[in-house]
Amino acid sequence: MLFNSIQFLIFFAVVTLAYFSLSWRGRWMLLLAASCYFYMVFKPIYLLVLFGTIVIDYFAGIWIEKASDQRRRKALLVISLISNIGILAFFKYYDFLQDSVNQLLTTVGLRGFIPPLGGLIPSRIAEWLTNGAGQVILPIGLSFHTFQAMSYTIEVYRHNQPAERHFGIYALYVMFYPQLVAGPIERPQNMLFQYHSYFKYDFEQVKEGLMQMAFGLFKKVVIADRLALVVDYAYNNPTEHNGLTLLVATFFFTFQIYCDFSGYSDIAIGAARVMGFTLMENFHRPYEARSISDFWGRWHISLSTWFRDYLYIPLGGNRRGEGRRQLNLFTVFLVSGLWHGASWNYVIWGGLHGLYSVLGGLRDKWLRKKAIRLPNNLLITTLSILATFGLVMLTWVFFRNDKAPVGQAFMILGRIFTLSWSDSLRIPFNTAEFVFCLVLILFLLIKEHFYLKIPTQSTPTFFGLLVLIAFLTYFLGVFTSNQFIYFQF
Repeated sequence: MLFNSIQFLIFFAVVTLAYFSLSWRGRWMLLLAASCYFYMVFKPIYLLVLFGTIVIDYFAGIWIEKASDQRRRKALLVISLISNIGILAFFKYYDFLQDSVNQLLTTVGLRGFIPPLGGLIPSRIAEWLTNGAGQVILPIGLSFHTFQAMSYTIEVYRHNQPAERHFGIYALYVMFYPQLVAGPIERPQNMLFQYHSYFKYDFEQVKEGLMQMAFGLFKKVVIADRLALVVDYAYNNPTEHNGLTLLVATFFFTFQIYCDFSGYSDIAIGAARVMGFTLMENFHRPYEARSISDFWGRWHISLSTWFRDYLYIPLGGNRRGEGRRQLNLFTVFLVSGLWHGASWNYVIWGGLHGLYSVLGGLRDKWLRKKAIRLPNNLLITTLSILATFGLVMLTWVFFRNDKAPVGQAFMILGRIFTLSWSDSLRIPFNTAEFVFCLVLILFLLIKEHFYLKIPTQSTPTFFGLLVLIAFLTYFLGVFTSNQFIYFQF
């Protein structure tokens, strides 16, 4: 069920009204049933996959807590992690690895013999799991709820979270519909106690939540989906376009993916807030970052902190010397790239961010060694922001090129770097519409710099702004039922 659909609007209204009319027992049951329905709308059969991991992790958490022997506790954690990672790898990475290995075998003169995933599944089951081309469909949001489930057993193992005995509450922790398919990736310490709480109706919370949802929808259908018209036009046939067109499309994609993903997060966080739940912030003005490390402190915060806590620190973090720290950092970014999708383009995208971060760390170390301090003035700040933005924008070429050969991304970059200012801009817009896209981007930057959250204290102002945003969204939005980009992860 897409957030940018009438179906969701009706679903949200019915569930929320029913939620406030029920007791605590009725509320968790309603939310769990609503979350199951929300997920089943996409592909009903995959609810069984999700339910299977929920059962495994529920019992694993209890057994880990009960176990007194450290070896047994660790073994139970490993079983839980392997089951989660195994399901993720089976659905998301099997065909990628199968294709890569078969290509490698062909290159050295051997015949590829590893069958595709669809060939391993019985025909009756395959009918439910595959598309018309015989390819297995990835369970929607699998990477998100897998990581959220893993954080639970890890935190129980670390004694940071007591095991949840209420099966329904634990299932709701994994399946809570606002953040089920694209995050934020929550921690059990933040959410489980909230599901045990009874939130009274709070009009201030409702106003804040609705306003955040409204502007999240505006970012998605007015900005992201409008920019997508240019991005798709150029990237669907990049060989037919010159460097200027590809540069503009890449610039537009930089804001499309931000508005698409942060728009989803806004709707998810806002929907939860209306009911009294508090989800973690996922974005904080990322294109105002002054460095790549600063960017990752602002972009997809729930994922970057997940990798910090559950991969970077266990690898040794910065405790084993500078060389090991840089290796750990680069490894995390490579894994982050692979987390986003089974494609070498994603791996390169993550690797570039890792390289940026390593080089940035070496630069900072050299500056400290030479006792050089850059002045903290407007010029240096502006140049740092522009340089960071440019580096991030270039990596998005690989991210957007995910389903095409890697060579195509390098071709796009080659055309961008060798563009001629005599090139003519070819886009599916007239000049007025193109200027309107630029105005929307400028509006977004100004709004989020000065008003990251839209004020809602005054009730008349709240209703006026809500009606205005709804009006603008309806008349300026691009309603083509575009799926959110991060749903595929």
